[in-house]
Amino acid sequence: MNVPSALRVPLRERLARLAQTLSSWPWLETMRTLRQRFREDRLGLTASSLTFTTTIALVPLATVTLAIFTAFPMFSRFQGALEKYFIQSLVPDNIAKPVLGALTQFALKANRLGTLGLVVLVLTALALMLTIDRTLNAIWRVRKPRPIAQRVLVYWAAATLGPLLLGISLTMTSYAISASRGVVGSLPGGVSFLLNVIEFLLLAAAITSLYHYVPNTPVRWVHAWAGGLFVAVGFELAKKGLAWYLGQVPTYSTIYGAFATVPIFLIWLYLGWVIVLFGAVIAAYAPSLAMRVVRRPETPGFQFDLAIAMLRQLALARTQSTHGLSAARLAESLRADPLQIEPIVETLLGLDWIARLDEGDDPRLVLLADPDFTPAQPLMAALLLEPTPTVRAFWQRAGFQDISLRQLLDA
Repeated sequence: MNVPSALRVPLRERLARLAQTLSSWPWLETMRTLRQRFREDRLGLTASSLTFTTTIALVPLATVTLAIFTAFPMFSRFQGALEKYFIQSLVPDNIAKPVLGALTQFALKANRLGTLGLVVLVLTALALMLTIDRTLNAIWRVRKPRPIAQRVLVYWAAATLGPLLLGISLTMTSYAISASRGVVGSLPGGVSFLLNVIEFLLLAAAITSLYHYVPNTPVRWVHAWAGGLFVAVGFELAKKGLAWYLGQVPTYSTIYGAFATVPIFLIWLYLGWVIVLFGAVIAAYAPSLAMRVVRRPETPGFQFDLAIAMLRQLALARTQSTHGLSAARLAESLRADPLQIEPIVETLLGLDWIARLDEGDDPRLVLLADPDFTPAQPLMAALLLEPTPTVRAFWQRAGFQDISLRQLLDA
């Protein structure tokens, strides 16, 4: 009796905390951030590039997935569940069945290709994955991605095991609900709703994992889930909106006839990538939106100024019991945008002035450099003014090469 009540209290507290967060969330600032990032980061152009790459890579990815299912006949039922999921959940019915049928035909013919053709197919699939990796790292302002071998291994495992695990999950869910028909047979609407909820959560979980694992920077699960849920809701609204538009205004069918599936599918891919990129922006900017910090104008030298402020905080933290600060705590103390801090952190890591202690989702940053014996020249060259031959004489007259880190921190 005590266990359920003990479990019920934390759940109530979480729901109350979630309701309070949603009621106090800066929705207007979120919309302004989405609009600003869409314009300044050229997300529309990025979505177009991803649409083109996806169109080229669809057949290779379908070939890999189909090869897995055909190699193991026991998984044929999983393949049917997976196809049904993509038809019902991700793509409007007007275009899902023709596209899926064409992809299956193309994939079945892929075994006729020679070795060179198969290599091209694999490279095309990997090109899409690496493009996604580069795009998400750019949104999170990460300048140094993971090693290429590590990225290829992770993405190839996701491309091969992901559809299989999703098919198993969907098949088991369908089987469990079918087996319980004697209990819930009088509520067919409830069964349908449960399946829709499960499919919604599967999509949200997949996008959440994408946001958490792909950027080469720590991303908290709560922020990744915010972006994943946004994408899942966005896909549902976009799917219903596009289906309604195609039903009310059959322009494409009138003009293109049987060829109408192609432009409609391209429009859907573009909308899908816009939604995914918007979700990434929400996940990336959730810390700064929650802290309600004002993004610093990127004036000349602002990174150098922010680096000095960060080093002062880390030097102070080194004398305390924590010996360091997390990036989130550092951003909160400086009232700075975490995405503006991340490139500076990478610069200081490259100089070996700080270290990142891997402690889960919120690693600490600790100061390694001794301010009294560390020259400030590397930091000034990286973030303020590089001593090129044109300005080297100015450097010498200004005495930049003689300034220590202590002098910068005490200024």
